[in-house]
Amino acid sequence: MKDTSKKTRREFLKDTGKLAAASALAGVALPHVHAAEDNTLRVVLIGCGGRGTGAAANAMSVKRIPVKLVAMADIFEDRLSSSYNGLKRRFRNQVDVPPERRFIGFDAYKKAMNCLRKGDVAIFTTPPAFRWVHFTYAIEKGLNVFMEKPVTVDGPTTRRMLGLAKKSREKNMKVGVGLMSRHSRHLQQLADKLHNGAIGDIILMRGYRMSGPVGSAFTLPNTTGMPDLLYQIRRFHSFIWASGGCFNDFYIHIVDHLCWMKNAWPVSAIALGGKHYKKNPDGVAYIDQNFDSYSVEYTFADGTKMLMDGRCMTRCHNEYHSYAHGSRGSAIVSKNGDCGSPSSLFKGQSPERSGMTWRSRAPRGQENPYQNEWDDLVDAILDDKPYNEAERGAIASMISSMGRMSAHTGQLITYDHILNSPHELASNVDKLTMDSPPPVQKGPDGRYPVPMPGMKGDKEY
Repeated sequence: MKDTSKKTRREFLKDTGKLAAASALAGVALPHVHAAEDNTLRVVLIGCGGRGTGAAANAMSVKRIPVKLVAMADIFEDRLSSSYNGLKRRFRNQVDVPPERRFIGFDAYKKAMNCLRKGDVAIFTTPPAFRWVHFTYAIEKGLNVFMEKPVTVDGPTTRRMLGLAKKSREKNMKVGVGLMSRHSRHLQQLADKLHNGAIGDIILMRGYRMSGPVGSAFTLPNTTGMPDLLYQIRRFHSFIWASGGCFNDFYIHIVDHLCWMKNAWPVSAIALGGKHYKKNPDGVAYIDQNFDSYSVEYTFADGTKMLMDGRCMTRCHNEYHSYAHGSRGSAIVSKNGDCGSPSSLFKGQSPERSGMTWRSRAPRGQENPYQNEWDDLVDAILDDKPYNEAERGAIASMISSMGRMSAHTGQLITYDHILNSPHELASNVDKLTMDSPPPVQKGPDGRYPVPMPGMKGDKEY
């Protein structure tokens, strides 16, 4: 692939625009679906946690063509078994995964993908640190892909994923990324209105995800006897190398859909945050690498600001929604959650019902954005339509990392800075085995390194 390590933002966007225009003609000789023999689209699940199980269920709920799950892979046998049992109960005739096609280990992803034919679909729902590794093999095999967000955790992996995205377009692969807000019919309607000037020029956007700790973003010392590498992967939201931390994994949806409303990516971020006093009910301190609170001010090229506030603490005020403010009105983008409906427009800057001028309505049967993203992907496969979200997913992930990196370093971080950054959080994830040391090591006190703004230069820990 080309070396993009020294591109400016302007040069990069110019080049990727050319690639996007050319991608519609790339690989047109490939069959749009191979399933003439049995009229079935086969999928494999790589990463069998809750989100992976949900993605597989959405795949098998597609109505247009029969979809069958034929292999599963994970490094934790208990998670694979739990996922298999739940899916088998719900989709008995569509789950054909005998014991010999349930693979365990760091190389299990290859064994699962080897069960597919060209044009089938691989689902990637492992921690995002492994996304580029799995995507590389899918491109080699000529498979279509659905990958969960985030898809990168730092600048070097973003550059790598952008190169892989280009290769996947050249092979006419169909690639979905789990930023499901883009498939919310409510947000699609709002984006169309905002892009056509419904509230004038957008001058400010605000996003909030403030709640108690969720997922595995809070972690106690490892007393399980599990090797530390596996413990970190099991608790991946707590470790920046594995997930980008809670900021990337939880806040990326709002960051992404607000950038979509603006129809631009920010050029810089300045942020703050900190760790506080979180302990479990027994008084044992959590040892995760996350800050407990974040506040990021993103700036776009025209000076527009986007604020993203996040907090993972109990017994505090909760907020979970997003707004856009324009020169001639305002909008509720997500009423609740990552893409909660309905979206709505207001004639003033206050979202009062009396000032509402419009609200969104989803077509019947298209209310669920998680299902929509699978229906849209399968439609593209069957109709051989250009469909590749890998580049956009990589940039959205990098924009999230830009905010997180600013908070963790205490520095203003620009688009060009993070895109060209040499600081890779885990450079050997493609070589890990069950016996490997973890990418981040505990100190003598049994604690993991945490961000110390102003103390580590442009490194996060």
